[in-house]
Amino acid sequence: MKKLLINLIAIFTLFFSNVSLAKEKLTLLLDWFVNPDHAAIIVAQQKGFFEKNGLIVEIVEPADPSMPPKLVAAGKADLAVDYQPQLQLQVAEGLPLVRVGTLVSTPLNSLTILADGKIKTLADLKGKKVGYSVSGFESVLLGTMLESVNLSEKDVEFVNVNWSLSPSLFSGQVDAVIGAYRNFELNQMALEKRPGKAFYPEEYGVPAYDELILVAKKETLPKQKISTFLTALEQATIYLINHPEESWNDFVSYKPKELDNELNRLAWKDTLPRLALRPRALDNARYQKMAEFMQQKGLIKTVPNLTDYAIQVE
Repeated sequence: MKKLLINLIAIFTLFFSNVSLAKEKLTLLLDWFVNPDHAAIIVAQQKGFFEKNGLIVEIVEPADPSMPPKLVAAGKADLAVDYQPQLQLQVAEGLPLVRVGTLVSTPLNSLTILADGKIKTLADLKGKKVGYSVSGFESVLLGTMLESVNLSEKDVEFVNVNWSLSPSLFSGQVDAVIGAYRNFELNQMALEKRPGKAFYPEEYGVPAYDELILVAKKETLPKQKISTFLTALEQATIYLINHPEESWNDFVSYKPKELDNELNRLAWKDTLPRLALRPRALDNARYQKMAEFMQQKGLIKTVPNLTDYAIQVE
């Protein structure tokens, strides 16, 4: 009997060891430090959705936010969190990247002002200073918005404030900022007792786009592993929508000291409605319209074939 018991233990140990070994590893590089924009990823990790689907996912926060897509293109990781317009710029620059999934399916970028400031409308920005963090796409966003009130980029003064967006507004260094995320910046300003007001690019001539996406290296695309990842991501998203309070607790359990604060709690509520309910689904028309827009604005020379840089992984 004792020998039989030992043999059974050995069999079970071998079985579960093999199950563990059978799990595939996937490395995911985030675009920034963990925040509610990554809700589905973190909840999938904390609730075990990745593991239940046979994946061990390593989540890496970047030291340099510009590096993740480049590292994926170089084959150093499986996936990176990226931005739809940035992907279209990166592909134009020759990076072998392809969109395989979506995290946040609406724009988050906005033009933000102080609610009690002198600027009330876009037309009031003539001759004023506008702060920015990233040149290129953001200046095109602002220029397009200004066109709706018969102004152009030449009618404002651009000031590089790095990532100090709301502080530059508070100090009076600038009159408005472009690149403020509507789910964060407005909440941060409210907490500072300096409420803000946002103008949304997609309401002023800019095509709607996916803010946060997932990209992989085109030549060595591990489709099955990515498909499994997207399945787990969708399961986590459904759980998030059905159980927002419980999933908040799961989210902050990832890094309680960094994540469990009032700003993240407020941003959490504003972010959940913007999560992609079908992470693998690709909106062809949306990508085509943005590519055409970027070509018209001189950001890219030609409109690439959609299948060259965006796919729906089944």
